[in-house]
Amino acid sequence: MEEIRALLRSARSVAALTGAGISAESGVPTFRGAGGLWRDFRPEELATPQAFSRDAKLVWEWYEWRRGLIAKTEPNAGHRALAEFEGRCPDFTLITQNVDGLHDRAGSRNVLKVHGDLWDSRCTRCSRSWRDFAPLNEIPPLCECGAIARPGVVWFGEALPRRVWFEAEKAARECQLLLVIGTSAVVYPAAGLASLARTSGAKLVEVNIDETPVSSQADYSLRGPAGEILPQLLS
Repeated sequence: MEEIRALLRSARSVAALTGAGISAESGVPTFRGAGGLWRDFRPEELATPQAFSRDAKLVWEWYEWRRGLIAKTEPNAGHRALAEFEGRCPDFTLITQNVDGLHDRAGSRNVLKVHGDLWDSRCTRCSRSWRDFAPLNEIPPLCECGAIARPGVVWFGEALPRRVWFEAEKAARECQLLLVIGTSAVVYPAAGLASLARTSGAKLVEVNIDETPVSSQADYSLRGPAGEILPQLLS
């Protein structure tokens, strides 16, 4: 632990990659866990452009259910530790696969959301985007132009947002230390950021309750909840 603290103090550029595990500690159901099921639908059956084309109302009802669950949760000590560290590190980038917005609520500002944001909506006609934390008045929601809006997330079969992904790759390539926190490291292309950082010369620190494909690459692999480890690591 002390060796990692020393690395964090000396590194000029630090990046963090977070996954579902850090938010699971706040009570957010993991995307592939049993708590992620709704009306016996698997997420893979609803989070697709094809599902939205077939039944936009059904898809939006699922996202509204997810929003309701997440609205009852709070950022945990792991989220808050990363936000605090951002304020102390001159060059810190937080890359997250999560769409729940808990990093924002914890106070993080330089956040790259490679899979989008559950609280964003985007017009399917004019591409106008807006952010709304209130329960939806109508399902599916409509844009000011009258067209149906879609959730501002990346669905299966869609490309990641180009600018966000460019910045994520840049942060992984240029950082001296990458923290990989609470991610299963099986969802690509985000899972490839750890390898990119490693081959670019960065030190790799993993924080996870389980062993993952990243574990064999990591310089340090810490087993345990992010909410317990990160406050100690970043103190």
